[in-house]
Amino acid sequence: MKLQRAVFVFLVCGLVLAVFEVSKAVVDLRRIEEVMKKEVLTQQDFQVIDEFMNDAVTDMVRAIDFTQVSKTRAIILSHQSEHPQYAQQYSESAHRQIAEGIQEARTDIRDERTQFKVIANLLILIDSLKDPRLVDLAVREIPHSNNAVRYWALRASTNLELWAKIGQNQGSAAQLATRIMAACDQIVDSSSAEVLLQVAEFAGRFNTAEATGLLIRVAEVRIGRYADWSVDYDLMDSAVLRLLCDKIVAAGTGASDQLARRFAHLYSFAIQRYIKGQNLGRLHETSRNHLLSVLIDAEEKCLGQLLGTPQTTIRRAIEAGDLTALQTESDRLFGTENSAGAIPTKFGFNYGASGQSRTAPPILPDPPKPAAPAAAPQP
Repeated sequence: MKLQRAVFVFLVCGLVLAVFEVSKAVVDLRRIEEVMKKEVLTQQDFQVIDEFMNDAVTDMVRAIDFTQVSKTRAIILSHQSEHPQYAQQYSESAHRQIAEGIQEARTDIRDERTQFKVIANLLILIDSLKDPRLVDLAVREIPHSNNAVRYWALRASTNLELWAKIGQNQGSAAQLATRIMAACDQIVDSSSAEVLLQVAEFAGRFNTAEATGLLIRVAEVRIGRYADWSVDYDLMDSAVLRLLCDKIVAAGTGASDQLARRFAHLYSFAIQRYIKGQNLGRLHETSRNHLLSVLIDAEEKCLGQLLGTPQTTIRRAIEAGDLTALQTESDRLFGTENSAGAIPTKFGFNYGASGQSRTAPPILPDPPKPAAPAAAPQP
């Protein structure tokens, strides 16, 4: 798990930090900079803009040294302009050339890893340009099989600065949000924690049935990963719990039982993971620290809102190293086999399935036993 995470982080960071050495002989900056000085543009000037964008995107697609790509991206970004004629042609050219670049990567690059890097770098460019015209190119890549591509497709599709522009037309914004959520719905079960966090945060922005359903699905995936001890990046659950809490508060006690149930289930599993992990010695330091942050953050930012009074028992139990007190508080909040907890009681739900009534949250299974060491070869 640690190796997978390191590979993912390396890939994402490497894509962000990549720098590409572009010579002025390849990307003709002199011509584009002359066009940028003009007050009125001609058809020939539009052609210069298109050729500039074609040359720059082609360099990004065909780069051999991926440690050099961000210089090309910086050149593209530095040649934007607010001049109306220039900006419109620049946007149209960017859309056309980036679309062609993505297609070229798909059809002409046979090495899968290189293809993923090229597409991700083009998505980073889209994210940096923050142009509403380019969003559809990013949305198409959300269902991609590669998590780094998904990550940047979501970044480019949901950027807050971009959405400040998109939101000026509420009808178009609503349609785009629906498209993005539909794309996210295809990938929730198989996405990395980093991707799921972006999905959850986007769903948290909207007060619609689709957004609520998507956030519930993210919570269910995280619950499932806790159950089989495959969960990674525990810290993201602070955001998921906070987003669930916000929707519960917005919906009120009469319409939030499904949200509250997932909140209680996920929070209970985080507490159980911490207690079992400590007792069994199965938590590495990073995961332990992340879990502590989740437990305390959710108490401070969520429980007070949900129950109407500030809550500090979880923090005090953790600071005292008292796992028994932590379990007792979990029982009070979420319930036991003999009595309903404070949160289920307030929001009118129980943990039973198929019409059955159950007052206790599900029990987190024990972690899988470590693999036995290989037997020594016989002499």
